[in-house]
Amino acid sequence: MEQNKQIAVIGGNGRAGRFVARKVLEKGYSVRMLARNPQRTTLSSERVEVIKGDAQDIASIRTLLEGCDAVINTLGQPNKATPIYSKVTGHILTTMKALGIQRYITVTGGSLNEPGDRKSLLNQIGAQIFRWLYRDMIKDKEKELRILLDSEADWTLVRLPFIVEKPAVEKIKVNLHDMPGMKMTNEDIANFLVGQVSDQRYIRRCPFISN
Repeated sequence: MEQNKQIAVIGGNGRAGRFVARKVLEKGYSVRMLARNPQRTTLSSERVEVIKGDAQDIASIRTLLEGCDAVINTLGQPNKATPIYSKVTGHILTTMKALGIQRYITVTGGSLNEPGDRKSLLNQIGAQIFRWLYRDMIKDKEKELRILLDSEADWTLVRLPFIVEKPAVEKIKVNLHDMPGMKMTNEDIANFLVGQVSDQRYIRRCPFISN
């Protein structure tokens, strides 16, 4: 049954990720979270298991993913840190293939371009400025997309606007070609991501979302 699914969550203590595990539980699923500091995890439920480990360590990823049905990755990094997004996604996809897991849901910024985009002039300018400011991160995010495209997994790469710390407005706009808005609450982001576990509309797609 759908409620018996176990979901692996990476980045579960981050700005958006800390809402993801809670939404996974609300859906009736079980959660396995990867955390370098498990004591920071505030969720308390018999359906939550916290695995101590590092997302850059493929052995930690293997321990996390064993017995899971899908993976949600909301890993975040400080702006000046060396980007590890492509490395982590590579480890996840390699492990998923070995364990027979198909569904992978992850996030990136709205400045990432994909063939077929039709961004407005304002969004094009914003994306270019972001690329100048965060060149290394964008290059790594582009590498991550290439890794996804070359994989056989059922992935969804969700492109996010600015995240705001406000209650959910429960209105989510989705567009495959351009960012439909500038902001989105972290709780609404979590609602959308967890919904993708059972939603097949955006498999192997990179939807933009906003409120």
